[in-house]
This record gives sequence, structure tokens and C-alpha cells, in this order.
Amino acid sequence: MITENLVRDILSQYKKHGWNLRRVLLLPETKKKLFNSLEILFGDAEIVSSGINAAWFSRPSMKNRTAWELRHLSEIPFALFETFEENTDEHILLESLSEMETQLQERTSKSRD
Repeated sequence: MITENLVRDILSQYKKHGWNLRRVLLLPETKKKLFNSLEILFGDAEIVSSGINAAWFSRPSMKNRTAWELRHLSEIPFALFETFEENTDEHILLESLSEMETQLQERTSKSRD
């Protein structure tokens, strides 16, 4: 079960390793549960209602690339990772990130069955 402390620990770990929180995906019930802490936990990161609890992080990578990681917000660490050239067309980037969200949702829903 997702808790404020669990989220805080995950965010802290990513920050420690130089990742920037970019976007947060939350189930409606999680968003409601964390409502009073959303700004404290996620700052000015965009918060989106979703079919999964996850957070997007990015950081510079090697050879003029940017690393993106989609971390499932759960007790079991699971994430999808991809790097993109810095000049990747925004439409292509957003499409790729959306596909990663779908993959994460499919993989994590299978583990709940």
C-alpha cells in the first residue's frame, strides 16, 4: 500500500542520485489519500490522474542524451528506463513516454492478479 513515507523515501532516493521529478501519475484513490500532502511531496511537478501510481524522473545522460525513468510507486522497486537524444522531437518523446506508461500499467497489473 502506498503511504506518504514510502513516497518520500522513493523521491529522496532518486534526488540523491541526481534525478529530477518531472511528473506524477496517481490513481484517483491515491490522489485523494495524499491530498493534503501533494504539494509537500511533489512540489511543482505535474500531477495527473492515471491507472497507476508512478513518477517520471529525468537526468542528463552520456553522449548528449537524457535518461527518463518511470518508477512504480510501490514497496517493490520496479521501473522502466530509456534514454533519448537531447534533440528528440517532443511529439516522439511524449509518444514514447506514453508507451512506457502503458507497459508499466500492464506489467504491474499482471503482478496483482
